[in-house]
Amino acid sequence: MGKVTFQTPVARKGADPITAVTVAKPNVGALRGLALTDVLRMDVRALERLLPRVTQPSLLPEEVAALDPADFLALAGTVVSFFATPDQMAALDRPL
Repeated sequence: MGKVTFQTPVARKGADPITAVTVAKPNVGALRGLALTDVLRMDVRALERLLPRVTQPSLLPEEVAALDPADFLALAGTVVSFFATPDQMAALDRPL
């Protein structure tokens, strides 16, 4: 799981603004109907479908579409990081 704190909170009618969400590692069920390559390429349409399935509180599709680009990128990066192996993640932490 990963936590993303928004730079621009998500306004939800009748509720407090959402300032952060927890992103769960997608299972196969959450990925149904999506091309894995689209998710890994951070395709906006694929992530608009996936993020409501893996965020807590669950973001609505229209909320995902209205996200600040920086917040969307943070969510997309968190999702993509779940597909990396521990060795790949360690390589990202090493200096060049």
